[in-house]
Amino acid sequence: MSAASPTVGWIGIGRMGYPMVERLLKAGHKAEVWNRTKSKAEPLAALGAKIRDKPVELADVDILFTMVSTGSDLDEVYFGKDGVASGGKNKVPRIFVDCSSISVEESEEIRGKLSARGASFISSPVSGNGKTVKAGKLSSVASGPKAAFDEVKPLIVTFAPRGVAYVGEGELARICKIAHNVMLGVVIQNLAEITMLTNKAGVPRHAFLEFMNNGVMGSIFTRYKSNALVNLDFTTTFTPSLLRKDLDLGLEAARNLEVPMPVTAATREAVQAHFGAAMLKQDPEEYLAADFAALIETVALASGVKLEPEGVNVPTGLETPDA
Repeated sequence: MSAASPTVGWIGIGRMGYPMVERLLKAGHKAEVWNRTKSKAEPLAALGAKIRDKPVELADVDILFTMVSTGSDLDEVYFGKDGVASGGKNKVPRIFVDCSSISVEESEEIRGKLSARGASFISSPVSGNGKTVKAGKLSSVASGPKAAFDEVKPLIVTFAPRGVAYVGEGELARICKIAHNVMLGVVIQNLAEITMLTNKAGVPRHAFLEFMNNGVMGSIFTRYKSNALVNLDFTTTFTPSLLRKDLDLGLEAARNLEVPMPVTAATREAVQAHFGAAMLKQDPEEYLAADFAALIETVALASGVKLEPEGVNVPTGLETPDA
């Protein structure tokens, strides 16, 4: 890296943030990192990251990335006590790039606060999960000031090598991400339903999903979720709570824009049923912290079927990371 390279900061070292900043570091970029649970960030020091004790210690970087769970989390790490922008105007990074999934309204409010402090804000949510990041198959969408986007695009492409689509100014990327996650919910719910339909008729789940994945309806998503549906491996990539939140965001946007979304509404209620079914588990909270692919168990329960792992090796399509 040249001496003129911008300094980079990163907040949020979770299931997504860790492999994303890891790809930046392995590509030769330097980064200063903060995470609420410091121990989760500390392994990145071996790759050259500087681990900081407070978000405000990242105020001097040129470009700050964030990957957190909610809009309130984002507001806190930006403007709360010891937040990055708590020092006021001219004491903030030039460009903030947020990769989280938050509402349009929350993003607008944050954009206004940052603009008042002289900073540009790029909304850049992503498509994929932690395994997708590691396999080099993450993609992104972005909106905000075009000049700022052009500066940060090479950094985004480092962790989203399938590409980043610039869709315009303001919060248009938030709308795109909400639409993306609405489809995510509709697809996983329907995939669970049709897998149960064929399974109860006597078709092994792995055989049905092999057929689906090899056909025109197969996708990166259906392929990497197949092992979860076949072997009931619900290692968390995305929780039912986060899915429900995004379905609610989609329905809220639909009401505001007067767009009918009956399929989304039905999916939202199906996901809500999963929370009720969780009460039958010995530890409901732990179960609801598992992956949203566990929706198939709720469909099975409603179908009068007790699922068992099939014990079949199912390729996910994510086994070989990009060089």
